[in-house]
Amino acid sequence: MKKYLIDTHILLWIMAETTKLTPKSRNIIEDANNILILSSVSIWEIAIKTSLKKLEFNIKIEDLQTELASKSINILEPNMFVYTKIQSMPYYKIDNVEHRDPFDRMLIAQAITESIPIISADTKFDLYPEILKICKIFSVKLCEKYPLCEILREKAKKIRNNSAETS
Repeated sequence: MKKYLIDTHILLWIMAETTKLTPKSRNIIEDANNILILSSVSIWEIAIKTSLKKLEFNIKIEDLQTELASKSINILEPNMFVYTKIQSMPYYKIDNVEHRDPFDRMLIAQAITESIPIISADTKFDLYPEILKICKIFSVKLCEKYPLCEILREKAKKIRNNSAETS
């Protein structure tokens, strides 16, 4: 059995039963031999964004655990290793803007410390070399529809290459 950490937007897509997932990701998600994991950080993100009216989510937070169980999705709580990792993680930049999203950074730290690949369409995750060692799965080929994603992916590659050269 292989474990996979699902990003918040992947959970939203699973719950909405959208067609945004690639066939490969859908196969991983639907394979009963795989263990799907959702970080409690994603639940926190959903709760905050729905309360701020930045996200529409049709499931009440108090009902979410039952919904997750019905889809065989386990919840992962952060631990001290995750907090230690997040404290030492660099703030990579794209176009001179640091990637500071606390939800993303916590998920990345969890993926690294737990050695679990992330199913995500977020190209900013490409900035983190440690996560690339354990994660080669992206849920959507967004670059076909959104050229900006390809630009970000190329910039992330250059940043990683520059970091490797200066080390």
